[in-house]
Amino acid sequence: MTRRYKTWQNRLFDGIIYLVMVLVLLICLVPFIYMLAISFSSTSAIVNNEVFLWPVGFTAESYKQIFEYPKFFHAYGNTFFYTIVGTAISLVMTILFAYPLSKPELFGQKFLMKMVIFSMYFSGGLIPNYLLVSSLHITGTRLAMLLPFAINQFNLIIMINFFRSLPKELEEAALIDGLGYFGILRRIVVPLSTAAIATVGLYYAVFFWNDWFNSLIYLNTDQFPVMLFLRNIVNGTTMVGDGAGSADKTTIALSIKSAVIIVSTVPIIVLYPFLQKYFVKGMTVGAVKG
Repeated sequence: MTRRYKTWQNRLFDGIIYLVMVLVLLICLVPFIYMLAISFSSTSAIVNNEVFLWPVGFTAESYKQIFEYPKFFHAYGNTFFYTIVGTAISLVMTILFAYPLSKPELFGQKFLMKMVIFSMYFSGGLIPNYLLVSSLHITGTRLAMLLPFAINQFNLIIMINFFRSLPKELEEAALIDGLGYFGILRRIVVPLSTAAIATVGLYYAVFFWNDWFNSLIYLNTDQFPVMLFLRNIVNGTTMVGDGAGSADKTTIALSIKSAVIIVSTVPIIVLYPFLQKYFVKGMTVGAVKG
């Protein structure tokens, strides 16, 4: 192993790297902390611009107003359902599609890969997609949030590259022992692909958690996820603030918007630490093959 001498050039380089990392951390963290402080601050403190990174006149009134909205917790339950079930369906379908596409000897594999890449850059558009979902008679049902978005091309390519990086000798040995391809996928490939599955699963979970536009198009009111529900709250507070022409009401709207941001982002942020150890490996493995 080559020893890295602590010359002034190396120390300068390390210092620049640390400085850039600290700046990136502050850029990501400070706005979130500011929103958190605004959401817990009193109206007078916000009006007087006294709030920066710490709540002034601590109050939870904004969160109380959000939680008292009718069907708020029902919408949160819908979001958890779409996120959990949608991620599970997407992972199963992505794995089943990626595994055969990872085999160069598959008949038509190159054509299918070209179709996947083509569809990643070109789509039919909003109206053809709606007509397709409508023709399948799943508009107004929860399936409209689950099936049309089950496979993402970018996530599919990540999974394909990961499967290609696995040693072929393992599958050959399993075939000699009489194990079929489904058995190989279930007993060998999937257990060895924990990093890729966790990474792709995180991507799918974030998509289903944040999605509100598709639910606005395809779902009924009682099926709305919390993101669309919170969007409607934000629009309502904006109209109250703008229409009233009052500094107090505008400030209340700002406080509620900040609380909405916190309520909508904290649950998915909590998921990251549990998957962080898989994230870098799942993204990079298979990118460079020796």
